[in-house]
This record gives sequence, structure tokens and C-alpha cells, in this order.
Amino acid sequence: MYEGDDKMISLIRDNYDLLQMLGSFGINLGFGDKTVRETCDDNGVDTYTFLAVVNFTVNGFSDAEDDEQLSVPTLMHYLEASHAYFLDFQLPFIRRELEESLNLDDSLGQLIMKFYDEYAHEINRHMKYEQRVLFPYVRGLIAGKTGNGTYSIETYTRQHGEADKKLRELKLLIIKYLPSDGLHNNKLTATLHDIYNNEAWLRQHGQVEDHIFVPAIRRLEHQLQQSDVTKNISDMVFKNAAGQNQDALSEREKDVIVALVQGMANKEIADHLCISVNTVITHRRNIARKLQIHSPAGLTIYAIVNGLIDISNVKL
Repeated sequence: MYEGDDKMISLIRDNYDLLQMLGSFGINLGFGDKTVRETCDDNGVDTYTFLAVVNFTVNGFSDAEDDEQLSVPTLMHYLEASHAYFLDFQLPFIRRELEESLNLDDSLGQLIMKFYDEYAHEINRHMKYEQRVLFPYVRGLIAGKTGNGTYSIETYTRQHGEADKKLRELKLLIIKYLPSDGLHNNKLTATLHDIYNNEAWLRQHGQVEDHIFVPAIRRLEHQLQQSDVTKNISDMVFKNAAGQNQDALSEREKDVIVALVQGMANKEIADHLCISVNTVITHRRNIARKLQIHSPAGLTIYAIVNGLIDISNVKL
């Protein structure tokens, strides 16, 4: 498990396939002997999130389901840059390699290229969907918008399938059925090696989405939903308070509210305010009638938003 105080060069020396990941996070080469934390800070990258993805990639497991420290904006940058790398560089690069490796005057070579183009189209369709639908949705969540209720990360997971099946088929077709010799054989072998690397990269990319990105978005959705509930209750209290004259509450009734919010029972309130239990009950009845609030939670919110008590003094 790599940590922030480890040297960045050690990560790359141990796992050279992390090199492309650096670019997706926006980390530039030339970091010398700086630590992971220093390198991330220099490049404006959240160290914790970077290490979460690195350690997941290296070790193959993640506890992101319960990890509240992950930075969703950092994950977004990583995934968007990974898409750009694969669509704009890697797919065209493999296609050029295939063109140089195959005899395109041969019908079998033409079929292989057609098969690759179909694969590239499928990957483009899948990733462009994420760019068009998923990423704007997540950017809205980051900005505090819960959406219109027609889309969620669960919708995405139902549509998120194995987009690399055609790549595996292409690889097997070349190995089993495509004859070559001499220079073309060397080029084809090198191309196959790159296809294998692409297959591993695409699988790892999907796993990061499934095991780190999706749980982080699911947690963000839940947080915003909880915030919406709190806001709705607060708005309701303000609306009720606007319709009622706060001065209609006597000072003693305000004292009772504060005591209730602090978790006191009727007997404790009576002792605290030096009044009888029956008087406390009468005050509570009047409070409920004036404010139309009957629950302790509602009184707590009312007390906070109307400045009767500081939230730090509330027993949760």
C-alpha cells in the first residue's frame, strides 16, 4: 500500500503501467525525488484520491463504499482525461499499427480492419454516452444540484457493460487465423502486444469506475438527498414562523423550547425553571398550538433557525 510520503519515482519504478495514470490525473513528469504528496500538491491533485486509485490498481481491492475522503472532482478529472487518452490517442494508434501490420489487399486483412472499426465504434459509443450524460450529471451533483429525478448513478450501472468483448475477439482472431511472416509478423506481434495492454487498461478503467467512482457518486447523491430533506424542513419552519408572530411566544415558552431541545424531560424542565410540571405541560401545549410544531426535531430546527440556541449546544 503506497502512502503520501513514498517517493513518486518508487511507484513508477515498481509499476511502470501507472505512467499513463499520471497523465490522466494531470501530473506532469519531471518530479525528481519528490514524494507522492509533494508531487500531487504541485499539480493540484488530491493526494488521498490519487493513492486510492493507485492502490486499487496495484492491489485489486478498495473500501471506497465507506470512504468519505475521496474527491469527486479529482475522480471526474481522472476519468475524463482517461477517456480522452483512449479515444483520441490509443484507438487511432492501434488502428495505424494494424494498417501497417496487415495486408489490406487481402480480404482477411480487410475483415480484421472492419472488425476493429466496429470495436472502436462500440467503445466510442460507450464513452461518449458517459461524457454526454453521466459526467454533466456528476458535475451538477458537485455543484449541489440533485437533478430532475430521471437519472441517477444506478441508471448508469445498469447500462455499464463489458465494452471490451470485441477487443478480446479481435486478439484471438489475429492469433488463430491470420498468417504472416517476416517483417509483417514482427509488426503484428508488436501490435498484438499493444492490444493486450489496451485490454488490461480498459478492464482496469472499468474497475475503477465500478469500485471507486460509482460508490463515491452514490454517496454524494445520498448526501444531497439528506440535505434536501433538511432544507425542506427548514423552509417549512421558516414559512410557519413567518405566519406566526415570534413575539407571541412568551419568554418562558422560549425557555421551555430551549430546555426541550437540550433533551430535558418535563420534570427536569420544571426543576430547572422553578415551575411545576403541570405548568411545563401547559407551556408545551401552547407552544405546539402557536407554532404548529409537535416533534422534538421540529422544535430543534425552529430553535436553531430563530436564534434561540446554537447548534453546538444541541444534543443529537
